Amino acid sequence: MSLNQPFAVRNPRTGAADYCFNLPESAEIKAKTKILRTNQAEWAAIGIEARIDALQQWKAAAQDRQAELLAALCADTGRKGESLLEAQLLFSGIDRWCGIARDFFSEKITRKTSVPFIEIHQDTVPYPLVGVISPWNFPLLLSIIDAIPALLAGCAVVVKPSEITPRFIGPLQASIDAVPGLSGVLQYIEGDGQTGAMLIPEVDLICFTGSVATGRRVYRAAAEYFIPCFLELGGKDPALVFEGADLDQASSSILWGSCVNCGHSCLSIERVYVQESIFDPFVQKLTAKARAIRLAYPTMESGEIGPIISARQADIINAHLQDALEKGAILHCGSPACEQHGGGLWLRPTVLTNVRHDMRIMQEETFGPIIPVMSFKDEQEALELTNDSPFGLSAAVFASTWEAAEKIGRKIEAGAISINDCALTAIIHEGEKQSFKASGIGGTRMGPGALRRFFRQRAMIVKTQPVASPWWWG
Repeated sequence: MSLNQPFAVRNPRTGAADYCFNLPESAEIKAKTKILRTNQAEWAAIGIEARIDALQQWKAAAQDRQAELLAALCADTGRKGESLLEAQLLFSGIDRWCGIARDFFSEKITRKTSVPFIEIHQDTVPYPLVGVISPWNFPLLLSIIDAIPALLAGCAVVVKPSEITPRFIGPLQASIDAVPGLSGVLQYIEGDGQTGAMLIPEVDLICFTGSVATGRRVYRAAAEYFIPCFLELGGKDPALVFEGADLDQASSSILWGSCVNCGHSCLSIERVYVQESIFDPFVQKLTAKARAIRLAYPTMESGEIGPIISARQADIINAHLQDALEKGAILHCGSPACEQHGGGLWLRPTVLTNVRHDMRIMQEETFGPIIPVMSFKDEQEALELTNDSPFGLSAAVFASTWEAAEKIGRKIEAGAISINDCALTAIIHEGEKQSFKASGIGGTRMGPGALRRFFRQRAMIVKTQPVASPWWWG
């Protein structure tokens, strides 16, 4: 695709290209980032209370445009419930980060040193311009999850969402433009992968959420331009179910954790390990519940499972299913391949057993509503299977007590472990965590520590008394 040419965008419910935008040229990106960089100094200088006030005004402006924003998100993704949740998380996220930032800036750190007349006055300096490249699965939420704390830190921010889901950008930017001064330090730009590549040399720090393959390219580019890089990449999150666990609750939680948003989440449960003694009853419960879940077709209100947002992802899902079935996996419910309805691509919750680790479905990120279930004998085997993965984003453990589950969870190589529930990091944002293995790199994007990513640390080393220093020559 050449630059400055219309880019056609597919509707996930109809399969038709019903939206387009012009890809920006390099000069346009340079001009926008130059303005943002120029405005950042004043944004940082106005202080935290003024920045909080601006973000609260943005929240009000976005709430005024919620219907328009929600309609655009629904068109982008083909689903309604999760789109409404994304809008609500924009509002609650602004409030949460404003509280964290106010506490952060209230801290004045002075430290004594080993020399009695010298103190350390700790200081922080925001990075001038932060770039955010966000994916298509939660287009609004994952575009703001780094942008909001960066703004509160005093940075200017430029966001390049996925070209697969760009419709929400218009109403969201309109809400930004409604706040005096905010559009000078926060801009969304439409564009594709090449746009993201052109953006990296223009910023001082890059946050990327997406696939491991693209993340590697972003990491290399960031290294070339010597800028910090924070990557939140893929996952192949496991759930472990042990004897004594409540199978009714475990099966309900795993079904939701695997299939919400059509399985389009980096923290989706993508492989399940169940102790041999409870394997059959667990699979029976899970299968019965999965069969009751409906497609959200012909309307968004018709069921729980929306369409597969990306046509390219449907190809990956089909390849993983085909590989598993050809190698002997047993299909208990769902479909052996994505279905087509009304031009859109769909997959019902699909439960597989007789799976092994030589299948792609157990090793590669699928990003679809598929639940492969494998048995284990004891804790040692469960942990060996769980940690036999290139990914380490998050995991879930179900056991007779939360204490027993937590003890097992501490042996899992992943950054966030949900105990007797699944995907709790999607709901609870206070826990600080990092991605293990190929699931990412960089500091936590949750909790107070996430704010620190956007600062450089500066120490004022202060001589407080007019005395001769003993290390002088004379």
